[in-house]
Amino acid sequence: MESQDADVVVVGGGTGGCFAAAKAAGEGLDVVVLERKTRDEGGRIACGDALKGRGSFPDVIDLDRLADESFTNRSIGRGIFDSEDETVEIDLEEAGKVVDRKRYGEVLLEEAERAGAEVLYDTVVNDVVQEDGQVVGFRAPVTVDAAGALSVLQDFAELSDATFDTDVRSTQYCAAYREIIEVDQPVDWDDALVFKPADELGYVWYFPRTPTTINAGIGYQMTEEPMELADALARDIRERDEFDGARVIDRRGSALPTRRPYDSAVADGFVAVGDAAGHVNPTTGGGISSAAKAGAWAGEAAVEAVTEGSFSEDDLWMYNERVMSSFGGRFAATDLYNIFGTAHGVDELTDIVAALPGQQLVNGLGKGTVSMSPLLAVKTLVSSFGYWGTLRELYGVHKKAERIKGIYDGYPSSPDGFEAWRDDRDALMEEVYEITGATPKY
Repeated sequence: MESQDADVVVVGGGTGGCFAAAKAAGEGLDVVVLERKTRDEGGRIACGDALKGRGSFPDVIDLDRLADESFTNRSIGRGIFDSEDETVEIDLEEAGKVVDRKRYGEVLLEEAERAGAEVLYDTVVNDVVQEDGQVVGFRAPVTVDAAGALSVLQDFAELSDATFDTDVRSTQYCAAYREIIEVDQPVDWDDALVFKPADELGYVWYFPRTPTTINAGIGYQMTEEPMELADALARDIRERDEFDGARVIDRRGSALPTRRPYDSAVADGFVAVGDAAGHVNPTTGGGISSAAKAGAWAGEAAVEAVTEGSFSEDDLWMYNERVMSSFGGRFAATDLYNIFGTAHGVDELTDIVAALPGQQLVNGLGKGTVSMSPLLAVKTLVSSFGYWGTLRELYGVHKKAERIKGIYDGYPSSPDGFEAWRDDRDALMEEVYEITGATPKY
């Protein structure tokens, strides 16, 4: 296709890409979104469909419309954690939502267009153009990479001289598969998100879009042995009485990051958002709200760069700071538990969780401390006999997670302090690997 001038080109019309486009276009920039799917397929991706609340989204699109047209279940009040030995139910502090992901994606694309962006469907990026080290593909001074996990743009672009994180490999990702299934009778847990541990450090999920339409999925960590995901999910579905006679109406697979956010997601004229920058909770795979926030901040950085007429890594650095001061440190801390998990078998981890008081455990992980009565502590010690060494290891990881949050709170305000910051973080990571015995992830 012929070159076309724009202020910003966004590659990928998912959550991060659409929020970036809407923010930049809404501020008056000339924005083009390149979407590889056709208009009919736009918005359809493999996703768990679950998210927290509307308040998690930046106010750059019509959030009321997004909720009205795509939130099909707004009554998620609990989580159910199934294992062979125990079922733990947890009340959620904030009501969850489950969405029709296809309609959600369509609304985002429509909102990006309404803000003034041009969306080019059925458009595949085959190369990246750089002039004097700056990414200038599609003749735009700022490129937003919203092309998803293991983005091909990062393969095409020469980023070795930038701070941009290039320590990216498939073992830092999870392979996932999901089906949308319909049943005749309403499930009795339509107010819950259901999780169940699976082989290869993965889990099965059941998220109710409606009482009779369920998002059912499974994933596994790609450090482990490959799984036949569709077969494994089918076996689990057959074991649940409420899914007798279930019909599959859609199926789709994908890869997603189960790693910390990129240390830096900017280079000259280039910003990465969402899955393309590791903006996903490493243990749950949740990344809708973080992608939305990152997209909006990328749009802000693009507006400032275009306004100032300067598009260097330094000029876009404010974007890194926003990410790290928001969810970056929290996700990096969570990643330490993922690393801990790779050093232990799923059976051992499941046994430990079954031995611990479920509500206390979840409360502790959420608030950073575990508090229980002396009698309950004694019962826990007795029931977890044989796993004390692993629990001691987990406690050590927990303390490192608290420390790494502080390191991310001190993320540098310019690229000048980047190397020193990364050295401090990497020194702590060496301590984590020593505690866990896990194979280094980065």
